[in-house]
Amino acid sequence: MTLRLLVPGLLLGCAVLSGCTSRSDDGAGGGSPPVAGSASPTGGPTATGPAGDGASGPSPTTSPGTGTASSEPARPATGRRCHTSELRASVGADHPGAGQSNFALVLTNASDHACTVRGFPGVAFVNGRGEAVTPDPERATGEARRTVTLAPGASAWSAMTYTNPALTGVTTVTPAVLRLTPPDETAWIPVRWTGGEVSDTGKASVPRLSPLRAGDGT
Repeated sequence: MTLRLLVPGLLLGCAVLSGCTSRSDDGAGGGSPPVAGSASPTGGPTATGPAGDGASGPSPTTSPGTGTASSEPARPATGRRCHTSELRASVGADHPGAGQSNFALVLTNASDHACTVRGFPGVAFVNGRGEAVTPDPERATGEARRTVTLAPGASAWSAMTYTNPALTGVTTVTPAVLRLTPPDETAWIPVRWTGGEVSDTGKASVPRLSPLRAGDGT
């Protein structure tokens, strides 16, 4: 009688234990958490930390200077042409030699950013009424033209040379103003002319200009 009662009890206990073991193995009862970055039950990625995809802004741990916006001041552009309004003009002192007068025609960057000049300036001698009193100067077209980048305060200059009119016997005029036009510009800058007489015939002693080069001609 006692043996008959014990056997059903043992069988019932084994059934209960087997049921507990099967529930813990199928993951429904609190198995290991999903691995970071693995697929979620819905097929999308699981979140692994602070939002870094831009949907919620930058991570609060981002420090200054590590983003795409630089904290350094913007560098000045170097490829833009200098405009007349950004330049000052001046004429250097005469440096005569071998019967030649030699003047430096200077353009200085008066702006707060870099710009470029290239080629020949425009030059016109005028009287006090603004009337041209000489033919246009010649250009030394055989000399190489270079692009000169002018930082703020920097200068470029063109050499203007001509034979002393007294040596060639041409008629002369004393201009009041030299108008200097930067390359590729139409507006000019007036500079008081103190260099004395120049030829007004275009036959001899005609001023000749070089392309602009870096410096102020001194």
